[in-house]
Amino acid sequence: MPNWVILAPTMKIPPYPHPLIAREGWLILAGAAIVSLLVTWWSPWVSIPFWVFTLFALQFFRDPAREAPEGEGLVLCPADGRVVCVVDAADPYAGGRPALKISVFMNVFNVHSNRVPVDGEVQSIEYFPGRFFNAALDKSSLENERNAMVLRTPGGHIVTAVQVAGLVAKRILCHAQVGQKLYAGQRYGFIRFGSRVDVYLPPGTRPRVALGDKVKATRTVLAELPVPPRDDASAA
Repeated sequence: MPNWVILAPTMKIPPYPHPLIAREGWLILAGAAIVSLLVTWWSPWVSIPFWVFTLFALQFFRDPAREAPEGEGLVLCPADGRVVCVVDAADPYAGGRPALKISVFMNVFNVHSNRVPVDGEVQSIEYFPGRFFNAALDKSSLENERNAMVLRTPGGHIVTAVQVAGLVAKRILCHAQVGQKLYAGQRYGFIRFGSRVDVYLPPGTRPRVALGDKVKATRTVLAELPVPPRDDASAA
């Protein structure tokens, strides 16, 4: 088990290896800052848009540590953004089993670091090339470029987290590996510049968010898993 920093009886901070600025943005930020400095040396007025871009990149790649609620069967939100889908659906990445699907849309001003929704072992990771429709649209879930990670929780539930590229986002990064044991709130990936994360949960899961809700990665409880797990989740 990871070493947690306890904040309060119901909150904790996951250990966090890359505080404040996401490592995926280090090269972009360094390059933008260097170019801005060089242009400033040549012409301070001309350098203004370069500094604006540098500041935009700085806020885009911010990646703060987050407190995680404690509790049995909690599903933590995998991304900052707005809930755009809460619906019963089939999980196409886990044999088409019935599932509760909850989707979070991230705009360019949200933190784009992705977090693991539940404790579990990675069963599979599959990348799908695709289109780049607006990630707020439902059709983006199955038609856009995406990366699906299937987890099995210690209690036997199957939970799928899908990173979906959007209209602007065209780079999905997933650092998890098959067989790896992950913990809820752990940072596992990043999507650049506007995107979506779909979470497929077992039947009987109780949603804790509604359509249109603004949510925070790790900090917001997305849903509660059924306890004990249903037969169809434990038999996979």
